[in-house]
Amino acid sequence: MRFERRAHVPLHLAVAAPLGAVAAALVLAAGLIGAAGVGPLDAYAAMLRGALGSRLAVTEMLTRATPLILTGLAAATAFRARLWNIGGEGQFYLGALTTAWIGHALPLPGPVGVPVLMLCGMAAGAALLAGPAFLRLRFGVDEVVTTLLLNFVVILFVGMMIEGPLRDPLAFGWPQSVPVDGAFRLPDLVPRTRLHLGLLVAVATAGVVWLVLARTTWGLEARAAGLNPRAAAFAGVSLPATIMGVACLSGGLAGLAGAIEVMGVTGGVTTTMSPGFGYAGIVVAMLAALHPAGVVAAAVFVATVFVGADAMGRATGVPSFIADVIVALSLLTMLVALLFTTHRVRR
Repeated sequence: MRFERRAHVPLHLAVAAPLGAVAAALVLAAGLIGAAGVGPLDAYAAMLRGALGSRLAVTEMLTRATPLILTGLAAATAFRARLWNIGGEGQFYLGALTTAWIGHALPLPGPVGVPVLMLCGMAAGAALLAGPAFLRLRFGVDEVVTTLLLNFVVILFVGMMIEGPLRDPLAFGWPQSVPVDGAFRLPDLVPRTRLHLGLLVAVATAGVVWLVLARTTWGLEARAAGLNPRAAAFAGVSLPATIMGVACLSGGLAGLAGAIEVMGVTGGVTTTMSPGFGYAGIVVAMLAALHPAGVVAAAVFVATVFVGADAMGRATGVPSFIADVIVALSLLTMLVALLFTTHRVRR
């Protein structure tokens, strides 16, 4: 028996792979839920009610999905070009901190300042990933290591800044950055909820990224660099320029997620504002098979698990950490599904 790469991946396999991976992850997690003394069907029903059972639940789920869409796009864009960006968490935090800092004193009206702050957050995230990309191109340094370690460096830097020069004097000693000006806060989409305009920005960004990757020359070069770098270079693609461009786009998307989270939800920055959006974005990208359109659906699934797990824990007593287990299992099962999607078994 051997594995043979498929010349073409059928559409039905591409669609069935993430669905099968999610189903397998839920089946595997059901064993852990049963070990906790709770019926898996009852637990999953409570999870769905907690994430989709009311207007408040749906808006909270979509609020959680907003940054996941952007960090998922960041990972998908980089992975397509074989740039292994594991630093989405650090890029998220640096984009958030830059937005809070500039948005606190930016002397611009709101309609102009909001896109300016988004661009500032994107620039911060792009600059953070450009460094590891340069080290890879110039010295052959593995970007998995550099981007992962930069996450911890950035979070420590954020902690230093919000305890020092950017500390909010009105936070009563709570470690929090100065807030962005109220004129720069994103409007709510649903009254009396936390769901904000950033959701539409994230979905529109997914569409733009898809158009760039699928319908532009640069997008073709980025995909070619990921599929076969040597063939791409032989065809005239400048690999250093392409990789640096992908790094700036990927880091910018993660930085945009931090900027939107500050302007739409938190108002300022704390070291606990992200429950792991950068890392969860990798799972979102893999569940979407690195396709920008699929990132939106995958982000909604992951957000449903995280938000619904809290309600499931209150209703059934199952620890809410089961959400992390389900998401991790989804990543593992998706990797197996991708193997059988891109390869066939031959006798």
